[in-house]
Amino acid sequence: MSLEEKIEQVRTLLAEIERDYSPAAFANSFGAEDMVLTDLVAGHYPGIEIFTLDTGRLPEETHNLMREVVDRYRVRLRIYYPDTRSVERYVSEHGPNSFYQSVELRKACCEVRKVEPLRRALAGKKAWVTGLRREQAVTRKELSVSGFDHDNELHKFNPLADWTGPDVWAYIRSHAVPFNALHEKGYPSIGCAPCTRAVKPGEDIRAGRWWWEHPDTKECGLHIGSEAAVGNHISAESVRRRNREWRQ
Repeated sequence: MSLEEKIEQVRTLLAEIERDYSPAAFANSFGAEDMVLTDLVAGHYPGIEIFTLDTGRLPEETHNLMREVVDRYRVRLRIYYPDTRSVERYVSEHGPNSFYQSVELRKACCEVRKVEPLRRALAGKKAWVTGLRREQAVTRKELSVSGFDHDNELHKFNPLADWTGPDVWAYIRSHAVPFNALHEKGYPSIGCAPCTRAVKPGEDIRAGRWWWEHPDTKECGLHIGSEAAVGNHISAESVRRRNREWRQ
């Protein structure tokens, strides 16, 4: 399938989400994939809200991109922050960088800084949209384009599930989409500053995320849970249409 066909497929899906799943929201973390969706959603689907989670430990480059997106696309970006008391409690009990000590403490930090704010962001929504792709990680190789998120009790859509890294960057180049400056410094995947590093030549694109952990644990909790793949809740037409290498 050509990139143009993939773009048209995504646009058809986003149009259906805007029409049939209102209120819907796009969770934007300002990585390359999310900038593709930002360009599409902001340009064509104003009925889909755009929000982000500011954990309090994001890189400066991510904050700079947030401002650029607001200025360029003239969109309202809703920003959700972690509960101050929860952060204070975690830091008081475990220290500011205890996430390096164990998977359990790292996931507890993600729970406070990401998962709980996400619950607030999704409250009252019928669907949420993400930029996840299957080839990003071993934890995402079975990723479906659409599913029902039982934890948050709403539909979840991953329009770029079958896109490749070159697909993403071809779209960014051809549409002059702004992107995070860290991508040009060897960061194919970007999260919180202390939990993200540049990757080495030949390493997996997610090697720089929580690099001290085994690949099977490299999720923050936003996309782990009881999620069932579904296909019949959207039109048959859409089902048929859906049915450096990361940067060149």
